Amino acid sequence: MNDLIYKNEVYEIVGLCMEVHNTLGKGHNEKVYGDALEFEFKLNKIDYIREQKYTIEYKGIQLPSYYYSDFTIYNNIILEIKAIQTLTSSETKQVLNYLAASKCNLGLLVNFGEDSLKYKRIIL
Repeated sequence: MNDLIYKNEVYEIVGLCMEVHNTLGKGHNEKVYGDALEFEFKLNKIDYIREQKYTIEYKGIQLPSYYYSDFTIYNNIILEIKAIQTLTSSETKQVLNYLAASKCNLGLLVNFGEDSLKYKRIIL
């Protein structure tokens, strides 16, 4: 039961998030961290889509509502970034919704707003 899904990929993604946090520090908004992460993903040849749109189905129909993930990485990992004082259950629920809509089974919730980078693996 010690096998983490996408262990190597998550290690790589979190490492790049730490690089961004170490370079920029806390205090910027999410867009700034997203731009820096996008630079790092390109530099490190990480397969990603920024602001991937996910539709929501209900009883066989597509609802007019939808979600945008901050990043979808390797077509199977949702990366949601925050720049807030502390993560709450609300942000976790947001990632769970993204996972359900995307059919991905792993989400990473990363907070750049604290003194040290905080992240959480979320599995659906």
